[in-house]
Amino acid sequence: MTRRVKVGGIYIGGGEGVKIQSMCTVKTSRVDEVCAQISALEGAGCEIIRVSVLDEEDAAAIKAIKERIRMPLVADIHFSAKLAVAAIEAGCDKVRINPGNIGGEQNVKLVADCIRAHGISVRVGSNTGSIEKQFLQKYGVSEYSLVESALHGVGMLEKYGVHDIVISVKASSVPLTFAAYKLLSSRTDYPLHIGVTEAGTYEGALVKSSAALGALLLEGIGDTMRVSITGDPVREVYAAKQILRAVGLDRNFADVISCPTCGRCQWHSAALAEKVSDRVKDCKKPLKIAVMGCVVNGPGEAAEADIGIAGAKDRCVIFKKGVVCRTVDARDAEREFLKEIDGLIND
Repeated sequence: MTRRVKVGGIYIGGGEGVKIQSMCTVKTSRVDEVCAQISALEGAGCEIIRVSVLDEEDAAAIKAIKERIRMPLVADIHFSAKLAVAAIEAGCDKVRINPGNIGGEQNVKLVADCIRAHGISVRVGSNTGSIEKQFLQKYGVSEYSLVESALHGVGMLEKYGVHDIVISVKASSVPLTFAAYKLLSSRTDYPLHIGVTEAGTYEGALVKSSAALGALLLEGIGDTMRVSITGDPVREVYAAKQILRAVGLDRNFADVISCPTCGRCQWHSAALAEKVSDRVKDCKKPLKIAVMGCVVNGPGEAAEADIGIAGAKDRCVIFKKGVVCRTVDARDAEREFLKEIDGLIND
């Protein structure tokens, strides 16, 4: 088990649930827009938010942002110890730095002393674009260079008394991401932030992240996660929730199962499945709901469903735990089934 690290008012690692992160896409100094985006992310289920700090205006804005949000805020800084210190003093709950590019030993000490003085945590990571030269020369771009580079950065902070550390080793390659985190988890007990970097636009990013992060989570690796998707970050949060549900780490939701349909299906089951999924997307109650194309196998295949529906050309059956409870006209199926679902959710 990994050690426990505090970030704001929550904990990462030590047996805590996997925390979902995302990152604002708006320049941090645009406080109103940033806070609006954070509010949308929180509504979707985000638990930790990261903002980039490019200049002194961004660092100073952290104070105003913190006054208006509830979730922990992480300041992402590269190349500048001065900005790291400014962000910490402005009130961020955690910083994300790469000690190797912060400007030398004295600057690492400066940031480390500030981290300790304010009692916050830090994420140290490497990705395929930031592997330290000595490890790149020795191992090339590989899981070994990613891990050695990250642990070297950790050692630089440990030297100055910082131990509330989270580590990441990201690549855009699924096999490399998986191999790097497997190796890292065998080398440290610090909590791990998992993700596939530069994963791409929605569909490709979703597939890459599901493959890599799902495999890691099934191995028990990962304490916090981000699904990186180009575009609206709210989609990252919903994707992360779906991955956690798929691997069994989140059971407080309505699981909608549906058949792919075939030539036997003579009613609008696919459209209803979409409507049901949208209806229950924010449900926190553990339910299984089935939308099946035909009555031939529907109730039997979905016997474990709390409620389900299967149809023929002009009629549908609504069943609970595999037992048919009533038959409805196909024209009334959507209305009657959604009414039944609402009753279960609000019961």
